[in-house]
Amino acid sequence: MSLKTIAILSPGDMGHGVGKALREHGYDVITCLAGRSQRTRTLAAAGGFRDVPTLEEMITQADLIMSILVPAAAVGVAESVAEAMARAGVSRPFADCNAVSPATAQAMEAIIRDGGGEYIDGGIIGGSPARGATPRIYVSGPGASIMDELDGKGIGVPNLGAEIGRASGIKMCYASMTKGTSALRVAMLTAARSLGLYGELVAELAHSQQGALSAMESGVPGLPSNAGRWIGEMEEIAATFEGAGVTPSFHLGAAEIFRLLASTPFADESPETVDRDRTLADTIQVTAEHLPAAERISE
Repeated sequence: MSLKTIAILSPGDMGHGVGKALREHGYDVITCLAGRSQRTRTLAAAGGFRDVPTLEEMITQADLIMSILVPAAAVGVAESVAEAMARAGVSRPFADCNAVSPATAQAMEAIIRDGGGEYIDGGIIGGSPARGATPRIYVSGPGASIMDELDGKGIGVPNLGAEIGRASGIKMCYASMTKGTSALRVAMLTAARSLGLYGELVAELAHSQQGALSAMESGVPGLPSNAGRWIGEMEEIAATFEGAGVTPSFHLGAAEIFRLLASTPFADESPETVDRDRTLADTIQVTAEHLPAAERISE
């Protein structure tokens, strides 16, 4: 089957970038913006998406549906798409490209199958094409080969075979390191700030871990804008690890760190509106101020 029209829910930071890349390679990229925010509408326009008024009409027109959104919303979107497929009386391949555990992917496979569709397990690693990156969308499942033709169209599409859960599993393992490391760094710096040792720690890092410190200086100030989305991702990683017989505690702790960042005023920013002049020290100071009172040792 040759793909011509691809539906993406939702054109957020990653979704609109993937859609833009596919549109530039000749695909008709559509979405349904009913009830969506002005930011989502703006990103859809930037990606060149064609808006379709209803979910049923979007599904009817699409050759492939891709779900690219926050993990906490993934199951709900799968349910909505399955119900719309059943109402419209059409069957479409549905690629869930979200940061969810293999167990969640398997649960969504049953939801989509019950609606008459075919589920493709997916997991995205890498940055958005909107910022010049070429992400890999790992896929697996009996029908995953339908996405093979998208490989090299502004994205990579490694196919991990016919088993549901393999694509989501590799995403969980990878993000456990990348986003997990970010959470650990914030925890370390916030603890040092609470103990009154922030300056001394940064001085030692500058002496012995300059590369890590530079990464913190460039990356940590932007984390609060993503923190709310990453809480659920850490919980999905914890579930993945527990299912594999590995402690879930590391990433349940990481979820708490992102929950802390999401409680700061900086979390009101979007990835497009992050204050690029805010320093690492500014970010950590405010984060420490939002610790529960019982956890503060020193001002």
